[in-house]
Amino acid sequence: MATTKIILLHHKARKNGEIPVYIRLIKNRQTKYYSLQINVLPKYWDEDAQKVKPNHPNSIRMNKYIAEKTRIALDGLLDKETDDPSSTVNEIKEALQGKAPVEFFAYAGKFNKLYENKGKIGTYKRFEAVVSKLKAYVNGKELTIKMIDTAFLKKYEDHLRTFYKNTNNTVIANFRAIRRILNEAVEDKHLEFAKNPFLTYKLTWKNTEKVFLTEEEIAAIEDLPLDKESMKYHHRNMYILACYAGGIRISDLITLKWSNFDNTHLLLNTQKTGSVISIKLPEKAISIIKSYHSKDSKKESFIFPFLDKYADISTPTKLHTAISSITAYTNTDLKDLANDAGIEKHVHFHTSRHTWATRALRKGMRIEYVSKLMGHASIKTTQVYAKIVNADLDKAMEVFDNKPVPPIKPESKVEKSK
Repeated sequence: MATTKIILLHHKARKNGEIPVYIRLIKNRQTKYYSLQINVLPKYWDEDAQKVKPNHPNSIRMNKYIAEKTRIALDGLLDKETDDPSSTVNEIKEALQGKAPVEFFAYAGKFNKLYENKGKIGTYKRFEAVVSKLKAYVNGKELTIKMIDTAFLKKYEDHLRTFYKNTNNTVIANFRAIRRILNEAVEDKHLEFAKNPFLTYKLTWKNTEKVFLTEEEIAAIEDLPLDKESMKYHHRNMYILACYAGGIRISDLITLKWSNFDNTHLLLNTQKTGSVISIKLPEKAISIIKSYHSKDSKKESFIFPFLDKYADISTPTKLHTAISSITAYTNTDLKDLANDAGIEKHVHFHTSRHTWATRALRKGMRIEYVSKLMGHASIKTTQVYAKIVNADLDKAMEVFDNKPVPPIKPESKVEKSK
């Protein structure tokens, strides 16, 4: 329970010597001051009675004003403490000052607008989807930032799992977006750090199976006879290039220009993370890229013939829409290519990234180099591929249990010529 006392704040003394009158709030050893918007000379203040002395010319009127303001403040304090016994001293002060709690969806909209302004359209749309789903859940009811506590998150998690049938990782992806917004609210002083529910509310990400192709499966797709005028041919080339060239994301390959290529390396400013990476290309990747070069190729021309078909990609939103459309088309073709090659795996473009990582580690590339070339922010992200390779090595060692080793035949003796 918060304690209160009416005091003079002497360090805020006016030039005429008058001191402002405040209500002092103390809770959990934290102190805040709430102004009563009145000043008095120290000689007229009764510290024990916490009111103006009778010898002040306007003592009756001032004490009546102080009593009324104090009553209103204490009523507000009681209401706040009753509604939320765990409220902090800052929240109590805000309640006394009549500050309206910050509405979550309005704040989230302003926060997410920053992503759109920065051209991070994928992130913007992902956050919009998360917020829309949450808005549907509350169904028009008020939701302030401070109403999102651990109890609320538990109920919402159950809703995502039962109503939407969301998987564990989809739930976490939703909650990561909400957490990011609440962390920003803490920065903006709209939420007490200690009140952030994600300090205690934890969910564990489950690593899903990484689909990747073997050397034989890559070759099977490479060897498929395709019409060079078909989009399937270009989609196949882009996928194979990624399998050889650092698992480059499809968004970066779609926007790849001749200015990014110097005959041996690709220099990329990645779409997703903004990181700059330089990739030395193996011969297979170089041959794919050079097959697209012609006398009409200019430095600012796109290497792959996808974006040229769009009339307008002048804004980040329009470019994102075009990339999304091309990605969907590519994934449809890759599914057909896998079927034609006799591959019984769910092949989509991102599997090229998994394929390159596992191939690189199997060929002896150090994991920190793999992490750097893939543009991972942390090597922990890359370690999942090391686990895949280690699992394969463990499987290979089973030959000692399952397959008897044949005896070694002695070499035949060759008679030395005399």
